[in-house]
Amino acid sequence: MRTDMWRRLWPCSAAALLVSLSGCKMDVLDPMGSVGMAEKTLIATSTWAMLIVVVPVIILTLAFAYYYREANRTSTYAPEWSHSTTIEVVVWTIPTLIILFLGVLTWKTTHELDPYKPLQSDVKPIKVEVVALDWKWLFIYPDLGIATVNQLAVPVGTPVNFLITSDSVMNSFFIPQLGTQVYAMAGMQTQVHLIADEAGNYAGESANFSGDGFSDMKFRALAKSRADFNAWVAQVRAAQQQLSMDQYASVAKPGEKVPVQYFSPVDPKLFHNIIAKYNNGQVLEPQGAVCGTGTKG
Repeated sequence: MRTDMWRRLWPCSAAALLVSLSGCKMDVLDPMGSVGMAEKTLIATSTWAMLIVVVPVIILTLAFAYYYREANRTSTYAPEWSHSTTIEVVVWTIPTLIILFLGVLTWKTTHELDPYKPLQSDVKPIKVEVVALDWKWLFIYPDLGIATVNQLAVPVGTPVNFLITSDSVMNSFFIPQLGTQVYAMAGMQTQVHLIADEAGNYAGESANFSGDGFSDMKFRALAKSRADFNAWVAQVRAAQQQLSMDQYASVAKPGEKVPVQYFSPVDPKLFHNIIAKYNNGQVLEPQGAVCGTGTKG
């Protein structure tokens, strides 16, 4: 009876699982930049190392259950057995070696992927200042005199130096296909250095719950050729909607599902002023963890 029921239910269960997984987007495992690729390699290596323990345990669990089943009269019955030196050596040595390997790997890669560490490149980096608002993202290009809301553009093959803050609650800046999420905190400045190796339209998001509009706090990261990036800059400059500190007050008001906006020119001290208003004119850098893959301090 139970066997017949299981035979009827398992196809439905398998189909439901496939449907649920079909909507998953594994952007972290589809990197388009050197930082994201290094993080994918770290995830894959750690997973394979842990499977050295996990897979044998699963296989042995099933094998023991089958071999020592009640119907198997050939299995050894030893109710007084309590110790095996060989088993103790195996079950302690292998996990210890794996933990040691993972510890060294994690220490090495988290220092290599320190978000505050500039990327090595012959190409001059560009600077982007990021402000997390309720519930939108403001991107300021101080060297270009432009700013955007909910749209980020970068040239392919060019390192991007992000300076990040929040003008509201703590948030987290994340472009999964480029790598490394970093916290955005009011009155403080964090950093991350990323690069896009291929042209594309990548998803950007808030990775830290920040209120009612959190689910729609998304943006698009456009990786463009140098010519296309220059054309995009010209398009933003043509908007002629200025962004001074006074006009910023209107932009910073809470809003959900805010459309893309362009601003030019932009107050060159805007980012500094947003941070400084929380600290009596000072810009602070946090001393501690700033992201999931690296630390500062």
